[in-house]
Amino acid sequence: MKNILIISPYFPPVNGADMQRVRMSLPYFAENGWNAEIVMVDEKYADLDKDHLLLESISPAIKIYQVKALNKKWTSKIGLGSIALRSMPFYRSKVNELLKTGKYDLIYFSTTQFPIFILGSYWKKRFGIPYVIDMQDPWHSDYYKNKPKDQQPSKYWLSYRLNKYLEPIALKNVDGLISVSETYIANLKSRYPVISAIPSAVITFCAFEPDMKIAENNQTSFSRLLKAGFKNIVYIGRGGNDMHRAITALFEAFKQILETDKKTFDQIRFYFIGTSYAPAGRGKATIMPLAKQFDIADYVVEITDRISYYHTLVTLQQADGLFIPGSDDPAYTASKIYPYLLTKKPLLAIFNKESSAINILKDYGLQTVYDYQEVQPDSITGFLRKVIESDLRSESYNQAAIKKYSAANMALQQCRLFDKVLNEQN
Repeated sequence: MKNILIISPYFPPVNGADMQRVRMSLPYFAENGWNAEIVMVDEKYADLDKDHLLLESISPAIKIYQVKALNKKWTSKIGLGSIALRSMPFYRSKVNELLKTGKYDLIYFSTTQFPIFILGSYWKKRFGIPYVIDMQDPWHSDYYKNKPKDQQPSKYWLSYRLNKYLEPIALKNVDGLISVSETYIANLKSRYPVISAIPSAVITFCAFEPDMKIAENNQTSFSRLLKAGFKNIVYIGRGGNDMHRAITALFEAFKQILETDKKTFDQIRFYFIGTSYAPAGRGKATIMPLAKQFDIADYVVEITDRISYYHTLVTLQQADGLFIPGSDDPAYTASKIYPYLLTKKPLLAIFNKESSAINILKDYGLQTVYDYQEVQPDSITGFLRKVIESDLRSESYNQAAIKKYSAANMALQQCRLFDKVLNEQN
């Protein structure tokens, strides 16, 4: 059995999207020859919501180490709010201790808290241990560089320059890459030719069936967000201007059919939930302004506050139909598609035509997935009409795709990449 040390600053009970790959893979690592241990930041230092139900999916046999972090209340005064930066000295100290006293074959970074990656280079130099980075999102990117200031992330000027400096420290010495997108890997290998030949793998996010059972067993624990008496079509996830093209296709089609058959479609309500990363009560609506442009604000509900992971699953189950809009970034792939698929609810998805999500959804056999440049209003209104008529049965997906995108298979793919990295060292 080989030993892998996984660096994931956010980990249950912290409800961070970037820890889901590790959480869902953990039950399957051992059967593929890897004993996994986790190093996380103590939850009291995390600035995200907590969802203690997440702990139900993690075996008590898994060793989990916790590190401290500087208090964000003080560090944010000098622009250092990132949990990666706040926890870095404590990570360095704790992992140094583990590497001195234990035997580890590999270090695996799976997080979007990118600055922590630079410790991989340090530990490799000091202890000779190879490391793998899971690039779930782009780290240093020009995507927002020419966007209007109000569309750029908070503190973009500083983060852009910091990322440009830190990324090469981590990437030039990395021994293996995993990513949800072939584009991410290709860009990194082009940017850093020294890693052009290292093992890499495109591994999408996955469907984790046990979560549906946990949600079902705890559904009475959550408040109901959807109003009774309507046909509710639900999207839960971040908003933003980069999703406007996909949402515009939906709103345009709905506006047209409302003008011709208001009586029938008056009962539809669109819910956009958890659209902002800002603290509760401080989020800025990014979908409602678009709804107002189409004069359909009365049919749209935007809740900017995030909700817990299992509250999300319960709410998706309560919906009459589901909607997933994609970003205008062609490299964007949505981790959220798998919980949607697990509900087997009627689903409409609209993405950039280059997004890998389209092919994944088509692999499953979903018929109502489109790119926003070519989708026709009739296709969307056909979906809406079936929601109204309750003529949408539970989706029946291709069994081969269900197996392909299962957590068990995605864990297997990760372990194969880990094995390749070790073989390269010999």
